[in-house]
Order: sequence, then C-alpha cells, then structure tokens
Amino acid sequence: MGRRGTTTSAKGPAGPGAGGRRDSEASKAAIIRAARYLLARHAHGDITLKAVAERAGVSAPLILKYFGNKDALFSHVMSFESDALAFLDAPLADLGRHMVRHLLTGQAERGADPILRIVFAPLHGEQGDILRANFRAQVVDRLGERLSGADAGLRAELAVGTLIGLGVMYGIARGPRLREAAIDDVTDRYAPVVQAFLTPG
Repeated sequence: MGRRGTTTSAKGPAGPGAGGRRDSEASKAAIIRAARYLLARHAHGDITLKAVAERAGVSAPLILKYFGNKDALFSHVMSFESDALAFLDAPLADLGRHMVRHLLTGQAERGADPILRIVFAPLHGEQGDILRANFRAQVVDRLGERLSGADAGLRAELAVGTLIGLGVMYGIARGPRLREAAIDDVTDRYAPVVQAFLTPG
C-alpha cells in the first residue's frame, strides 16, 4: 500500500547557528593539528602563533579568540586525554589489537599518532615535563589501572613502549616495508606482542 500524503523529514532544518558551529569546530581541530605538527618538529619556544595559523589555514587572531593565548593552546595540545579515550576504547581481551590498529590507521590515513608526540618531550624544556606528566597519567597509568595481576604498572609501560616503537618506525623512520605492508597483516603480527603484556599467561 502506498503512503498517504507527502513525506516529510523527521528532523527540521538546522538552526541558523549550526553551520557556524561546525565551521568553528573544524577550525579548532585544524589549529590543534597544526600545533601538534609543529610541536613534533620544533621546540615549544620557537613556535609562533603565526606559524600555527599559517599551517592551519586560519588567522592568528582566530587562534586567540578560540584559545586565549599560546600557553593555553599548547596546554590543550599537550593533553593526551581525548586521544587516550579512543586509544584505550576496547575490551581488555582485544585491547592490544585495537591499539595497534588505531595507531597504524591514524598514521596511514591522517598522519596522526595518538601517543607519538611524547617522543619529542626533550625538545620542549619545562613544557616537556608537562607533556611527560600528562602522558604518564592519561595514557600509561590509565592503562595500568585496567590490568590485573602482578606488575600491572610495569606491564602497562612495556605495552605502551612497544607501541611507541611501532609509531617511530612507521611515522619517523618511515620504514618502507612497514609502510607498504597491509595494516591487517602488521596488526596480526604485532598485536600478540602487545597483548602479552596486557593479559599474560
């Protein structure tokens, strides 16, 4: 039987501010990506808002509007909170595989790695201490809290260290064979190594 009357959308038209909110979120995301990119290549003190703006394709005043100042922007950039939520978002039995795939997919598709920027902490002086503290609390300690059995903290550090090594080879050393390999194949080979630290025995 055909439907009676005209078909209407269940959702009404977006409000007048919807497009602006989307543009705002996209601009903020671009600024954060640009700041992370520069932070992985330059000392914190050498990075200017102008450089971030040029990389992000926005104006420096827009960065000030969204974040207030350079320190506030980099405080946000040096947090691993949102990355850790996605990085650790899997049942413990499948977590090793999830973390490996998440890391490789981010590198291959977006040139982004959820944890690799910790490698550049020595470049950033006192800001590097903030980066280290955030990394330990938001990534390593959070993982350790999910593990049972002896030496949970040590095993968490070993698991994350193993993943950092993979990220370095893929994203910094840019190993050609690793980058040419299928993500599924690398995940099949590497995930059991990580998982062995999470659920030993």
